[in-house]
Amino acid sequence: MKLTNLLSNCLSNHLSNGMSNRLLALTSIVTCSLLLSSCAKISTINTNLDRENFAHYFSPAEVKIFESEQEFPGKHKMLGMVEGSHCQAKAHLAAPDKIEARTEARRSAFQLGANAIVFSGCAEVGNQGDNRQCHASVICYGKAYQVENLN
Repeated sequence: MKLTNLLSNCLSNHLSNGMSNRLLALTSIVTCSLLLSSCAKISTINTNLDRENFAHYFSPAEVKIFESEQEFPGKHKMLGMVEGSHCQAKAHLAAPDKIEARTEARRSAFQLGANAIVFSGCAEVGNQGDNRQCHASVICYGKAYQVENLN
């Protein structure tokens, strides 16, 4: 049923019941309009994600973590060493996170064209004199690989 038909039916129902007050009729029209428009299809969704950077946002998910090269399901080629870090900028902020550092390393591996990574380790670095950018940080190191037959 079209919106105009629904509105006229809604209005005529109220007017036929002896409601001749214009204010009440106007209130009825507004109420009916709001009820109908609340079910309208939403055509756009706004997010804080930038369309051009989708590949960057989700790139770590494309790089699978392995414990060792022996776990690879097919032929492989080492593309290079990668690292990722996470910084605790101030003492009152959250401690540096190893997971975030590993995610950054996976992002670096993806930029090399890798689909697999083997981490060699992570190190925690405290505030050491001249290192004033971070109160503390975690750095993770790994080897980036291109592995065949990897799903």
